[in-house]
Amino acid sequence: MILAVDIGNTYIKAGCCKGDEILFVEKISSGIRRTSIEYVVLLREILEIHNIKPADITGAITASVVPEITENVNTALKKVTGCNVISVGPGVKTGLSIVIDNPAQLGADLAAGAVAAIEGYGYPVVFFDMGTAITASVIDKNRNFAGGIIMPGISTSLDALAGSASLLHSIALGKPKSLIGKNTADCMKSGLVYGTAALIDGIIERLENELGYKLKAVASGENASMIIPLCRQDITVDENLLIRGLMLIYKKNR
Repeated sequence: MILAVDIGNTYIKAGCCKGDEILFVEKISSGIRRTSIEYVVLLREILEIHNIKPADITGAITASVVPEITENVNTALKKVTGCNVISVGPGVKTGLSIVIDNPAQLGADLAAGAVAAIEGYGYPVVFFDMGTAITASVIDKNRNFAGGIIMPGISTSLDALAGSASLLHSIALGKPKSLIGKNTADCMKSGLVYGTAALIDGIIERLENELGYKLKAVASGENASMIIPLCRQDITVDENLLIRGLMLIYKKNR
């Protein structure tokens, strides 16, 4: 069994894979002040919940966009599993042809998502990772990682709106009753939810216009299941895209 961990700004996702099957994916909140031993406890509890013994784990891999906690998580994985941890970054084989200005700057999460998107959906394809930021990554018709787009995530936009406008306040995110809000909270929900859906639709349209051909589209991340059903473009939601990508990269490097 392989333990794959995606370290994000808001959440850490841990997935256990056996062969090509993902047995489970769980998430915990990211904590910069957590020590490695705290992550040890959390990881052991996750495995225990799913009746998996640490000794059954034969490999571990991580992708991180939070350098401050990467070492602590990797140390915890080593202590829990006894395995050397592969950390996605320069020098790790991904099989990607990366044609951006500095390939070494490609985020580990984007590399994992690209590998899984190509494997699962073919190319050309754009995949959206919808978390603290919304990233759109493009694999062109020649199977190249051509580049991407970074936008504020829906929660980030809400925090900025509530923090910068005196008469607006933080709200619970969710689909509003209708597009046209009848109160402040629903107006904000409509702008955030439908606005993000329209943003993604528009990005796909503009990408296809720039490239000159159609793109498949796939989305992952904490807000994908809320936003994507409201989009007019044909977009597949794949919540386990990054964990699957990490599993594929592990196989290339074991």
